Amino acid sequence: MSLHLDARQRAMLQEMGVTVWGRSEAADTAPARAGAAAAVPAPVAPSSEASALQPPAPRAAPAAVAPPLAAPTAAPVSSRAAVAAPAPASAMPSPASPGGAGAPALRLHAAQALYPQADPAQAPAELGAGWLIVTESTTPTDPLAGDAGKLLDNMLRAMQLHKHPRVFIAALERSAAGAPGTDAIPDALADTVARLQPAMVLVLGHVAARAALGRTEPLGRLRAELHQLAGCPAVVSYDPAFLLRSQEPKAAAWADLCRALATVRARLNG
Repeated sequence: MSLHLDARQRAMLQEMGVTVWGRSEAADTAPARAGAAAAVPAPVAPSSEASALQPPAPRAAPAAVAPPLAAPTAAPVSSRAAVAAPAPASAMPSPASPGGAGAPALRLHAAQALYPQADPAQAPAELGAGWLIVTESTTPTDPLAGDAGKLLDNMLRAMQLHKHPRVFIAALERSAAGAPGTDAIPDALADTVARLQPAMVLVLGHVAARAALGRTEPLGRLRAELHQLAGCPAVVSYDPAFLLRSQEPKAAAWADLCRALATVRARLNG
């Protein structure tokens, strides 16, 4: 391979500082052998003239040689079977039923008025004849005590329920495993509702909803429905203890309380 530079081109390269060496006379006079049978000429190394026109190639860093990988060891057949095989049906968690296995044993305390000192004449008429709150409490004899009780008080005050003397709470308390009474809670609450005749039953928390309504659905699904408890409308929402642990559902809890208020107003106006 030759560039076949004429004198003018060589002079220009010389002015640029590029030195071009000519080929030897023996190489220039060597007869060219044309291979008629060769379809594609074999690659030829670049000549000295072509090398002079190309910039020097950067020196490549030596490639790192990775150490040979050890062959993966096959896991024992018993280990793979333990991962892939599903657990037997007896080991699968079963949905908890009210008062059944998996549900906490509960004790229902007698309903008590939360704001007995409120003046009946100052009670807002839109709140109806009264409210019943059903929720789990660690201090059932003093349900407004502690952080959860204070939050419950704030929730009820935001609804103006502290101005109503007939706002009652039926507190649920966890008892020893296997203690009787959980299965009787729906009937006991129905008797309480029939006696108090509240305008709304506010059920706070999944444990309370499961015990009061005899339902096992997730709390989100229970919140989406308007329930009936002994002929009285009931709204399910989050319990104060849960709202203390998680801040995100507070807006949804307030929406539930507003829906309960709107339901009472609609019943009064209808």
